[in-house]
Amino acid sequence: MIKLGILDQIPLSKGHLVEDRLKETLEMVQLAEQLGYSRYWFAEHHGTKGMLSSAPEILMAAAAASTKYIRIGTGGILLPQYSPYKVAEVSKQLAALFPGRIDIGIGRSPGGNRAIQTALSDGEPKGMEDFDRKLRDLVYFIRDQLPNTHAYSGVKAVPQVESPPPIWLLGLGENSAELAADHDIGFVFGHFIKPQRGAKAFEVFHQAASPNTNNQDMAAIFIICADTDEEAWELAKTQDLWLLKVEKGIDSRVPSPEEVVNYPYTALDKERMIHNHSRMIIGSKETVRRKLMILAEQYGINEFLILCNLHYANDRKKSYQLVAEAVGQS
Repeated sequence: MIKLGILDQIPLSKGHLVEDRLKETLEMVQLAEQLGYSRYWFAEHHGTKGMLSSAPEILMAAAAASTKYIRIGTGGILLPQYSPYKVAEVSKQLAALFPGRIDIGIGRSPGGNRAIQTALSDGEPKGMEDFDRKLRDLVYFIRDQLPNTHAYSGVKAVPQVESPPPIWLLGLGENSAELAADHDIGFVFGHFIKPQRGAKAFEVFHQAASPNTNNQDMAAIFIICADTDEEAWELAKTQDLWLLKVEKGIDSRVPSPEEVVNYPYTALDKERMIHNHSRMIIGSKETVRRKLMILAEQYGINEFLILCNLHYANDRKKSYQLVAEAVGQS
């Protein structure tokens, strides 16, 4: 059986208020729990007009406090810019508040342009070459396994919790898959960014992962579901233009259907949007179920994190509901 989670970038729709969008987000988490979704994760973005998830740890606390059972996580904390010790303590604090419900997804993105990276690290931007060491230290601190020979020997990440939160690495290819396996942590492949690399990435992970983590694997993917294929494709137009403008660095707010109609698309724009459809599943319940089953078999996994960045909240809610019904969760 396919399991579903949600990865929320919290994109702001044009003409909507930030405060209203965040209120809608907490309502969406509660709906996801009612629909049987297994997880609800928050992305981390900085310096954008529209993507509001800049502090996923705070959103996690709010979401977990407003629900009872669904797992809450990050997708993911941008470890290159932070102290592994601090990330471990935030993670354990959340795990102590909400036992058995916290996931810690880690991203290796620098977090934005050079100015944003510098601001995040308070003037001391760290290179990507240090990521492996930081990830290793994070695992040590969360699992309380710091070696006696380590430079921080004797330092404990507190509070000490009975069940430390599981760690997942978000990645786009074989290198990330191998790194996740090496550190004995879960792996989440970003199909919504680089779909062509998924099959090989999961092959590498499944070959290298230990029995402890060999079934801790997911793919994150854009899915838009409606009553019919035609309606789903019509709804997808706001996400199509949103993604096009995000890629151009123009505007990360989700455009309205009216803007979609009036936007001056070039031939290259149209070609790019068609290309981007490889990052998505769009259609009715029957179409979504069939394509998810195919992708699950291709990747050798049974769990997906869904992104759905439509203009209207009701369209997003209905899409999540129909996808849950499509795989028998609701």
